[in-house]
Amino acid sequence: MGPNIVDRALEAAEHDAATPISPTATHHELPHRTSAEIERVISASSVSSASSSHSARPRRPSTVGTGIVGVGMSRVSTSRDLPPTELGRIQTARSQHSATVGRSLRSRRSRASLVKPLPPFGAGKPYPPLLPNQEDFVVEFDGPDDPLHAQNWPMAKKLLTATMLGYTTMIASFGSSIFSAATRAVANDFGVSPDVSLLGVSLYVLGFATGPTFWAPLSELKGRRLPLVASMFGFTIFNLACGTAKDLQTVLITRFFAGFFGACPLAVVAAVFSDMFDNRTRGMAITVFSMTVFTGPMLAPFIGGFMVEDESIGWRWTAYLIAIMGAVAFIIDLIFLEETYPPVILVSKAAELRRRTLNWGIHAKQEEIEIDVKELITKNFSRPMRLLFCEPIVTLLSVYMAFIYGLLYLFLTAYPFVFMGVHGMSAGVAGLTFFGMIIGQIIAGVTVLMQQPWYARKLAANNGVPVPEWRLPSVIAGGVAFAIGLFWFGWTGFTKDIHWIWPTLSGLMTGFGIASIFLQALNYLVDSYLMFAASAIAGNTFLRSLAGAAFPLFARYMFEGMGTQWASTLLGCIGVALVPIPVIFYMFGDRIRAKSAYAPTFGAGPEVAESETGDDSELGHGEKEAPGSVPRTDMDAAQRAV
Repeated sequence: MGPNIVDRALEAAEHDAATPISPTATHHELPHRTSAEIERVISASSVSSASSSHSARPRRPSTVGTGIVGVGMSRVSTSRDLPPTELGRIQTARSQHSATVGRSLRSRRSRASLVKPLPPFGAGKPYPPLLPNQEDFVVEFDGPDDPLHAQNWPMAKKLLTATMLGYTTMIASFGSSIFSAATRAVANDFGVSPDVSLLGVSLYVLGFATGPTFWAPLSELKGRRLPLVASMFGFTIFNLACGTAKDLQTVLITRFFAGFFGACPLAVVAAVFSDMFDNRTRGMAITVFSMTVFTGPMLAPFIGGFMVEDESIGWRWTAYLIAIMGAVAFIIDLIFLEETYPPVILVSKAAELRRRTLNWGIHAKQEEIEIDVKELITKNFSRPMRLLFCEPIVTLLSVYMAFIYGLLYLFLTAYPFVFMGVHGMSAGVAGLTFFGMIIGQIIAGVTVLMQQPWYARKLAANNGVPVPEWRLPSVIAGGVAFAIGLFWFGWTGFTKDIHWIWPTLSGLMTGFGIASIFLQALNYLVDSYLMFAASAIAGNTFLRSLAGAAFPLFARYMFEGMGTQWASTLLGCIGVALVPIPVIFYMFGDRIRAKSAYAPTFGAGPEVAESETGDDSELGHGEKEAPGSVPRTDMDAAQRAV
């Protein structure tokens, strides 16, 4: 009898989760809100009430508790009495949770039933009766102004968190290029060619490519803090191992794993900023994040150059320096960094309530998840790749950004080729010429920040609804500037008869182009894929890191064989050919997103049919009722609620 009760409960729960919810209540229950309120992404269930007369079968109204369970707890109907913003957030969290890896019990229960029956309850006890309505025990945020939510933190706390994470991100990107100044010293130390030792740079960036496919989904399952703290610990350990390496293979292996762990902030920090900042301020926050990503590699070469030139220091201290900086980041993040991911914040809230009320039933939705390793690998780890190869916006922008990012690391070879080979500078002095690019990047960052009042006015005029394409004019301007900078560098740097300041000044254009493209392209991805921001950026990071790993390997042969002027001309022509990509998205991006299965504010995607039938066998975490699956007929209501 007991097993039958359990089986019936499981079947009822799965049938209830698979039942589609009518979106007809949206127009009346979700009024306009401004972007100053807590950001939430609309999904198929978040634009509906908890119960509907148009549902496939009658459903029990969703409830949340407003008192202590078991001590006179009252039950309040969320479909009638809760504020629309809170109702929307609750329904969104439930829809995300319903398709999270491990949530479905169908396959696991079926396998268990076929193999063996349920074991006896023990001690001669019968199976107990079913618990009361499970929703009564699920904790929620206490309205749109709940101080636990990261978007309601004081601005000082947000800025402190952003500073910590900016430093953490800068260290990871700094470590990618400081080794480039040590390649000749490493080659001499281990008796190999400089091209072989250059693999230390490429393997580190290859770690950037593979790491996000692990760190981004982990951040969406276990929160942001755990992967960031753990990655900084691993980053520190592997850089120490690199500095103490006794052979070349150890250097290369430790450099790869240092990049793997260092990839975490590149994939996760932008999602943290998405957790903390609303539409009005998110662009500024991600601008600061992106500046740390792209100024870090430019700051490192001159530091590494001067360290390698000093025989009392040597190349090993290029690794020790990164390890020390990583240890500082680890300690700061461990002590001061707080969780920003809303589902995991609710887990902590539920744990505190369990301790203080002694009610074991209180829990957060995230705690109902059971991780299935096979499902985790096939769905969560593959989501960044599905976004990368199945979403045209992510695909084409990633190709463009991969080219730009590859050239960023190609310059680590091209600049020494020009300033050391042509103008006869030392490694440290030649590294100082990267400040032309750094200044160009700073100018781009300031330009983007100065555009924020313009962006805020457009946001207010559009009733608080962001349009991702507003980010793209800067990307277009940056693409033109970057191509000009490549031509400028090539035709002023190929001969010593032209003063070295002219190829140095070309960095103003290339640096401005790199930063403008990345700053606003990342904002565009986050605005377009809010709920899947970490995975979208992870897919983007994967492709561009592959380019960053490959480009330095052929840079020397390319510039020696073609000459500086013609190699730069070829690259400039490719840059010109890629400029139309953001132009196309600026003109047609809304139509492309209308067909997306992942974009939060526009039309029905290919996964709608599957989600409406309750079949989530091919969908990953949060995708059964993904934001893109809002029915086309309710698009206007969804936009008003976003």
